[in-house]
Amino acid sequence: MIRRLIWALVRVVYVNIIKPIMFLAQPDGVHDRMVRVFSFIGRFACFRRLIRAVFQRPVNDKLRQTYRGIEFTNPVGLSAGLDKNGEIMPVIAALGFGFGVVGSVTAKRCAGNPKPWFYRLPKSQSLVVNAGLANQGSKAVIRRVSAYAPSMIEHFPVILSVAKTNSRQVVSVQDGIDDYMATVRRAVDAPNIRAIELNISCPNTYGGEPFTNARDLELLLAATDEIHSSKPLFVKMPNDLPWAKFERLLDVIIRHKVSGVTIANLAKDRSRIALKEDLPNTVSGNLSGKPTQDNSNELIRQTYLAYGDKLIIVGVGGIFSAEDAYLKIQLGASLVGLITGMIFRGPQLAAEINDRIAGLLEHDGYTHISQAIGVKAATHGR
Repeated sequence: MIRRLIWALVRVVYVNIIKPIMFLAQPDGVHDRMVRVFSFIGRFACFRRLIRAVFQRPVNDKLRQTYRGIEFTNPVGLSAGLDKNGEIMPVIAALGFGFGVVGSVTAKRCAGNPKPWFYRLPKSQSLVVNAGLANQGSKAVIRRVSAYAPSMIEHFPVILSVAKTNSRQVVSVQDGIDDYMATVRRAVDAPNIRAIELNISCPNTYGGEPFTNARDLELLLAATDEIHSSKPLFVKMPNDLPWAKFERLLDVIIRHKVSGVTIANLAKDRSRIALKEDLPNTVSGNLSGKPTQDNSNELIRQTYLAYGDKLIIVGVGGIFSAEDAYLKIQLGASLVGLITGMIFRGPQLAAEINDRIAGLLEHDGYTHISQAIGVKAATHGR
């Protein structure tokens, strides 16, 4: 009860005081300052203990799951994109997230697209993202994550998101595969990296998204098959593909050594999104948050119905509340991920979602989260 009161206070202060001040500043600068602050405080055990004391509750066995030998104490993770260089995972773990995704990282250091990288759409609860895979390179990022002391990320699996370098030199399909494989090989034996996510759907990069077509994805996954890794492999899927094309990618994925799929990435087709404010054509990038929600949910639902016995689904897109997360679970997601929701609702969001999901499970008569996975997949939207 005391923690819930503290979370409510944090939420009120964040939404009514901190966020309005933050939103007066350019979002690129806010992001950079947040990473620096979280990186600094995450180095000190006293700060991590304090954050855990405020935001974490004892592990609820209703939420504990194990997939491919990895234990997730709760289903709510931080998606790729916030911690591009593996600098803030100790704080994310302390905030009550069940896992975190670092990256996306690339074989070579990449400056990304020209700034600004972010543009806010407050009424639409969205960010326009145009970072272009900026990162310090997988060698440096993997070294940093591998140096985390076990106590920093205890019971907190770190997943590495891997993409191809955003460069004029990495445009052909074969160059892209070689780029992916360089990072995957570095990650295979790296301490503290528990799983690998192949990001095949990052827009606004040189060469586009060649691996969102079945032929080229087949070549990429054939290359990953040759790397003998015990670490589970996930594929991060696009948001805007119609189901027929999306299913063709899944048909390829299930033929390879892939444990699951992350559904889905940013929304690209602005013509299909009913925004609540003007978005100038001069603003480049693709949309996160609420505009991704409906497509993500429908793709999760259909993927679960078609391949739920073969693939673990990580549901991403538009999670701002426990109800948002729980619906993705009921549609077929075993795990869920968020970023934009925390930016709009506050750092207590993961803790609140986990607490509320436990209550929703009890209300629906379930003793474990596994009983809720996919229960609405056959009926939702019908």
